[in-house]
Amino acid sequence: MSKKKGGVGKFIAGLAIGAGLGVLFAPKKGSETRAELKAKLEELYKKAKSLDVQEVKETIQAKITEIKESMEDLDKEKVLSIAKEKAKKLQAKCEELVKYVVEKGTPVMEKTATVIREKATVLTQEVLEKLQSKNPKVAEEE
Repeated sequence: MSKKKGGVGKFIAGLAIGAGLGVLFAPKKGSETRAELKAKLEELYKKAKSLDVQEVKETIQAKITEIKESMEDLDKEKVLSIAKEKAKKLQAKCEELVKYVVEKGTPVMEKTATVIREKATVLTQEVLEKLQSKNPKVAEEE
């Protein structure tokens, strides 16, 4: 029974402490909160009246344009990065083909595989140059 009495006593003490803390940290009265809100609304209203609408409009438009351009650049950078990675993989596969054909000793196929490798190199270079010309920032960084 002593354990139950101790447990109940601790529970009641916990409730009392919780209630006391609740009173100490309770939010302000509704009238005080409304007064503060009203004061902040008045402050905001005065600031809004002093705004230069044209300047705000131009600033917002400029920021939107900057964001759009940044997004486009980001997309181009991703595309260029992906294209470079694909070009490397394509070149590696062409090299594997040429090596395999050379190992198997078939001169006719070796000539064809070499042409494929050369054409793939030209193609990937053209694609990368085209992408880089559309996004000179990325080309300069590399």
